[in-house]
Amino acid sequence: MRSNTIRRGACAALVLALGAWAGASRASASSASSAAGAATLVITGAGDGHGVGMSQDGAYGYAMHGWSYQAILAHYYTGTALGQAPSGAVVRVLVGSKVQTVPLERYVRGVVSAEVPAAWPLAVLEAQAVASRTYALTAHAGGSRFDVYSDARSQVYRGVAAETAQTNAAVAATAGQIVTYAERPAITYFFADSGGMTESVQNAFPGSEPAPWLRGVPDPYDAEPQSSWQVSLSFAAASARLQGLVKGRLRGIEVLRRGYSPRILTAAVLGSTGKTVLSGPELAARLGLQDSWAYFGVRAGSAAVKPEPDRSGWRAASSPPALPAPPALPAPPAPASQQGGALAPGDAHVTPAGGVAAG
Repeated sequence: MRSNTIRRGACAALVLALGAWAGASRASASSASSAAGAATLVITGAGDGHGVGMSQDGAYGYAMHGWSYQAILAHYYTGTALGQAPSGAVVRVLVGSKVQTVPLERYVRGVVSAEVPAAWPLAVLEAQAVASRTYALTAHAGGSRFDVYSDARSQVYRGVAAETAQTNAAVAATAGQIVTYAERPAITYFFADSGGMTESVQNAFPGSEPAPWLRGVPDPYDAEPQSSWQVSLSFAAASARLQGLVKGRLRGIEVLRRGYSPRILTAAVLGSTGKTVLSGPELAARLGLQDSWAYFGVRAGSAAVKPEPDRSGWRAASSPPALPAPPALPAPPAPASQQGGALAPGDAHVTPAGGVAAG
């Protein structure tokens, strides 16, 4: 399981929403007309997760092309550097109904292989170790009671059972290293698959403030065919999942705004008696999509798919971006003897929709 991710694991904004609305997806769609019932809503998209911070599949692609973990982290967390965690740091983890206080390095050893395959290149494991270590120090999921959940609401922690020789080596090689911005720990969201572009935090998590290190960036090594997906729903099924948002009978979905990437910021559910505007993450959660990077069309019977209205003005690039060469290694972090510094302020952790995002 990759947490902070949606598919396998550090944010659960959409995960929590899906759970909250699971009942709606099973509700009756009696309001749909027979004509609408015969039509199919065809949704195509890319990516898997909220899109903010480090893409784990993208990090794999960079590592396979010779990038170091330092370069990978610098790419996904704009303008950051590597620093050192406070000496003696611990993490309070909610496991079941009990809070466990775990030394930071032991905690990270229990996370890395629960988030990415242990057989992946060492640079990916090292990048994940630094991102997970930093996330643990900047998360405030339980307020004063605990720091992180042990599941995908924060990042997956499986304790000693998750440790492997490869991932333990990655943790040891990066011992104490964290991502910093302006010399302070920077929340390091991560997720499964970017589809080729990451997204800025304020776009992916409605209501959150912009963070200079969590800006959308091109992710060319994650723009693979397996990043694309398609979902088909009858209008009856779509109406059921959108229960409470459809005014009259469902007519379709209109995209209003997209972000840095094609991920939807706002869209309208079109009904026969009006429309309802909602955020892209909520729409994706309602429809059970793995990402808000989505395009909508309607197929009536055997006819070709007709694209739904899209007023965002977003157009995909005519050609993929050039694949970058590995950059020079950045300066190493300060030695452990220079540890110190306060943790990020309590309001630095974004908690969209009541849950954590990538970790």
